[in-house]
Amino acid sequence: MSGTGQRSLPVPDGLDGERVDAALSRMFGLSRTKAAELAAEGRVAIDGAAVGKSDRVRGGAWLEVELPAPPVPVADVVPEPVPGMRIVHDDAHIVVVDKPVGVAAHPSPGWLGPTVVGGLAAAGYRISTSGAAERQGVVHRLDVGTSGLMVVAKSELAYSVLKQAFRDRSVDKRYHALVQGHPDPMSGTVDAPIDRHPKYDYKWAVVVGGKDSVTHYDTIEAYRHATLLDIKLETGRTHQIRVHMSALRHPCVGDLTYGADPKMAQRLGLTRQWLHAVRLSFEHPASGDWVEFTSPYPDDLQHALDLVEADS
Repeated sequence: MSGTGQRSLPVPDGLDGERVDAALSRMFGLSRTKAAELAAEGRVAIDGAAVGKSDRVRGGAWLEVELPAPPVPVADVVPEPVPGMRIVHDDAHIVVVDKPVGVAAHPSPGWLGPTVVGGLAAAGYRISTSGAAERQGVVHRLDVGTSGLMVVAKSELAYSVLKQAFRDRSVDKRYHALVQGHPDPMSGTVDAPIDRHPKYDYKWAVVVGGKDSVTHYDTIEAYRHATLLDIKLETGRTHQIRVHMSALRHPCVGDLTYGADPKMAQRLGLTRQWLHAVRLSFEHPASGDWVEFTSPYPDDLQHALDLVEADS
């Protein structure tokens, strides 16, 4: 191995048994995707032997890794168009977008992929300058791996009003999730605190003393091996739906991070969790009128659902 970014050091004992990509992520602050890419490119070795992303590290083993160049500072990232991002609504105060999978809400250290903020800027939209520099106008977020509706503030009025509305929980955020098995009861509420996973810092978990987290769900359709749920979030924690469904032992189909069956995901052609922000309703920050926006299922989720229906 060679390169100006080469690092050689022992694996900390606390990471014994971790996957290579998870260990690199924790040791060097890389994204899991970037860490996996380094392993796939042969840039990671343990005790002199190249390793793959899913191999396990051993505490005390000698790790060699050729690190990438430092990420471009967020402020220097050039806005780029986001293919597939649809503008659902646009007025003087807000813009509502249908976010594709694989797109982050805003730039952040370690993420060099497409963002909603960058896509809007590249398309000529001027958004609110309120908030941190890299996420101006963003009043709520969706995970990179979750598709669907997001509202972004264009005016300072919209930013302040919408931020307060999300804090007051007066925004109606609806998701559809295809989960494994059949939740019992078929409709219910999960009220369980969420915080960082005690062992894996790339995950979240139900943790005593975590942040208040409430998820309401109703069954839309029960299939042979899965159930389509309508989910209303009362709070908006990171990975909340995924964590709560996993805690019920009914993870989102395709959500391998939170315990989904990889064989089922492969059979349905899914490379991400079956989760979509399907409806967003709130009082318009300027007019006060109640507005509602909807989003159809993306092709990959619709295809997987069609297969599930055909098997029932």
